[in-house]
Amino acid sequence: MDQKVATDILAKGSPAILSETAARPTLRFLTCGSVDDGKSTLIGRLLYEQQLIFDDQLAALERDSKKHGTAGPEIDFALLVDGLEAEREQGITIDVAYRYFSTRKRSFIVADTPGHEQYTRNMATGASNADLAILLVDARKGLLTQTHRHAAIVWLLGIKHVVLAVNKIDLVDYDQSVFENIVESFTAFAASFGFASVAAIPLSARYGENISERSDRTPWYKGAPLISYLEGVDVEDRRAALPFRMPVQWVNRPHLDFRGFSGTIASGTVRPGEKVIVSASGKISEIARIVTADGDLDSASAGDAVTLTLTDEIDISRGDLLAAPQARPAVADQFGAHIIWMGEQEMLPGRSYLMKAGARTLPVTITELKHRLDVDSLAQNAAKTLALNEVGFCNLATHVPVAFDPYSENPVTGSFILIDRYTNATVAAGLVAFALRRASNVHLQNLTVSKEARVQLKQHHPCVLWFTGLSGAGKSTIANVVEARLNSFGMHTILLDGDNVRHGLNKDLGFATADRVENIRRIGEVAKLMTDAGLIVLCSFISPFRAERRLVRETLPDGEFVEVFVDTPRETCIARDPKGLYKKALAGEIKNFTGVDQPYETPEAAELILGRDAETPEQASTKVLAYLAVRNLIPHFDELGDWAI
Repeated sequence: MDQKVATDILAKGSPAILSETAARPTLRFLTCGSVDDGKSTLIGRLLYEQQLIFDDQLAALERDSKKHGTAGPEIDFALLVDGLEAEREQGITIDVAYRYFSTRKRSFIVADTPGHEQYTRNMATGASNADLAILLVDARKGLLTQTHRHAAIVWLLGIKHVVLAVNKIDLVDYDQSVFENIVESFTAFAASFGFASVAAIPLSARYGENISERSDRTPWYKGAPLISYLEGVDVEDRRAALPFRMPVQWVNRPHLDFRGFSGTIASGTVRPGEKVIVSASGKISEIARIVTADGDLDSASAGDAVTLTLTDEIDISRGDLLAAPQARPAVADQFGAHIIWMGEQEMLPGRSYLMKAGARTLPVTITELKHRLDVDSLAQNAAKTLALNEVGFCNLATHVPVAFDPYSENPVTGSFILIDRYTNATVAAGLVAFALRRASNVHLQNLTVSKEARVQLKQHHPCVLWFTGLSGAGKSTIANVVEARLNSFGMHTILLDGDNVRHGLNKDLGFATADRVENIRRIGEVAKLMTDAGLIVLCSFISPFRAERRLVRETLPDGEFVEVFVDTPRETCIARDPKGLYKKALAGEIKNFTGVDQPYETPEAAELILGRDAETPEQASTKVLAYLAVRNLIPHFDELGDWAI
């Protein structure tokens, strides 16, 4: 851009252009597709042709093109948005790059998302706020698996408008048949997605063909160039027409005389005097004021950040959802949802995660994986797990009911993320489909004899003694001695052993990671039922994963779960090899064997650690009984003598 053009832009600038720009509807769109399909180059070319690159930027781009470029002696426009050094060195986009530009007809916010499969999570992030997707396809390669995956994610995230940009058309000599074959393939693939519009445009982002003006090299193409199409596409914002929803982000209490509820309105419009409901509790009140930093408002709509005060003092906390009483969201503790898995570790049904929905974070369990989506055929295949970048449909259960709308009706109140409880990493994006009502006719039965009444008949308190450690560590041997001694003292016990339950309750499970998670989940439920009966439950299981041991702990009252880590060295366990399993596993005859080809996650805060002092089973059992007595879970028996924990 020369100085005169820049001066003209700045001169026009101000009130005329700014007022004109303010009146235009802003279009948020993203570029997506497989790696090397030209997404960054397209955005760089768009900025260049709209004369939004100043002379010093252009000079720097020319220098960078010689150092990092992939376009030979020509300018590599991708470098305008590939800002990370690693991106320039590898020639790929890693992070999501956002750019703003405008024409005389419209303003745009564009997200350049990575095409590499490893960074699919970044693409989903960029798509979450977009109105339109430009899906790029390399004319030489056609539709690829990553193209299919990105199209499926665009569909799942509710984007209704798609531009199929068949890029690098120059490298196939502007062949019309190549373009039409790609369009036909995509039309067949996306037929079930129900996009409101799909515009197919042949492009050469490198040379600017069909970007700002229709190219003479594609006389067979009769449609609009890309910029003209983007300026004219009608993307209606429906949020204001939806029922009122506002997630409470903060309870605003600056002094005793003011109590307001702050948040950004997700949908709908609200006015003072109108009724609102706290979705989870069902409490209804009336809006007294709509407060902002610039004064009170007569009304507020979707996108407005406000503080609402109510006429009644009702219990509202951060994470609650305020809604219109006549159009309430669903409130349930079980629901079905599409899951886009973003974690390096596979998704495991039965494992507990944290769900963050709006401003609320709570535990959630993926109870069942209904199917995994084949992104090439769109078939719904049976599966036990989801791996990185895979998409599936799951049933989930929360500990308490939550309020939500289906994502297709309201993306703000119908979306969530899943967080690994151990690493605190975001592992999935979720899109709620519907509440599960299947248990609505099943209610907890009030029982005459309570857990407390059963406990009073015994000499001890119920608890779960969870023995964990490698195979051959001595868990079952020690647990057996502990139970025998408790039994001799008149305690009521039951021993659940890993091998024994696989002959009955869990005989349908194998030893893959997902099966091992389900194995422990079931045992945890059984152990909880037995503590309700007032028993001391001894559980001897390898239980290699911290997450599942934590899940069992959290199902029980404080103090009723005692983790006993039998920390026998691996070399000792291999030397013992009481069942010959290590020998077979080391020879490759047994797969998924803990300590050989499957990891064991050591406890971080076990109540008891045994095995480090090479004590006998009798000595180890004395430590366990001593712990129980000191914690008043069992009486102190004199015959045990002086003990030390």
